[in-house]
Amino acid sequence: MKFIDEVTLFASSGHGGAGCVAFRREKFIEFGGPNGGDGGKGGDVLFHATSNLSNLLELRHHPHQKAQNGGHGQGKNRHGAAGRNLVINVPVGTVITDAETGEQLADMTEEAKTVTLLKGGRGGQGNARFATATHKTPRFAQPGEEGETRRLKLELKLMADVGLLGLPNAGKSSLITRLSAARPKIADYPFTTIKPSLGVVSYKNGLSFVMADIPGIIQGAHKGAGLGHRFLKHLERSGILMHLLDISFMPERNPLEDFSSVCHELSMFSSELGEKEQIVVISKLDIPAVRENLPEVKEWFKKNGTPLFPVSSATGEGIPELLDEIARRLWGKPEEEW
Repeated sequence: MKFIDEVTLFASSGHGGAGCVAFRREKFIEFGGPNGGDGGKGGDVLFHATSNLSNLLELRHHPHQKAQNGGHGQGKNRHGAAGRNLVINVPVGTVITDAETGEQLADMTEEAKTVTLLKGGRGGQGNARFATATHKTPRFAQPGEEGETRRLKLELKLMADVGLLGLPNAGKSSLITRLSAARPKIADYPFTTIKPSLGVVSYKNGLSFVMADIPGIIQGAHKGAGLGHRFLKHLERSGILMHLLDISFMPERNPLEDFSSVCHELSMFSSELGEKEQIVVISKLDIPAVRENLPEVKEWFKKNGTPLFPVSSATGEGIPELLDEIARRLWGKPEEEW
């Protein structure tokens, strides 16, 4: 199934029903007077956040959404029925903006959050409303008000406690597969991850957190290079960033330059994203070259006061220590201190 995280909708609320022009006509009642009913109100357009949806694919196939119009008024003072509201379900984490002005209209960050963005038009009044002592037979009624129409942009930003980032083939997908039930594609070539994956990671004492894996970030990602530009936004809502480094290619490639390059792309995309705290993880510890290069890399990061967490997704080595560090960052202390 395709992962769709951006769609444009043309949404319209319902038109109000027209008021009715009618007069009472019954035997033996010579001057019954006006009895035209009011039109019904048009339906509203509401957006509802639900965790049962993971992307915006359904709305991509139905870009035009319209609420029901209000019913017209009828004789005998019968009012038109109100139009049914249109409720559009979106994934939790969806940001809704006006596509014309760029104004943010709603941020659906909570489960079951519901907002009304377009109001239905009011129904017109029937001629019975306009009868007075001096004008007993009004032969006019109000038309219903038009509904609102808006071009909306919906943008999904994944909600996760921990966001994985790094260059392509850094081992992100292998790590999330080791820690959770998520099963992204894993292969020995870059950009095997072409859509974000979410996984729930169990810790201890029933505690758990959500981890997000996004496609690898390359130089120029903030300008659209590779796949990073499209998916960097999914890291904005992550509480902690976990930065994976592959040091098995030393000395052909400098891991410190790789690290700095990814951090630069984050800062260029968003200053807030660039300032998020990071946990630096050395991946693929089961590879002999990684163990050989680890002391040198540790020395580099020690100068900046950055601790490293070497792990192997294949053997599980270093995973408990990494989870304890995540627990400290998320909840203030690891499980044994609770």
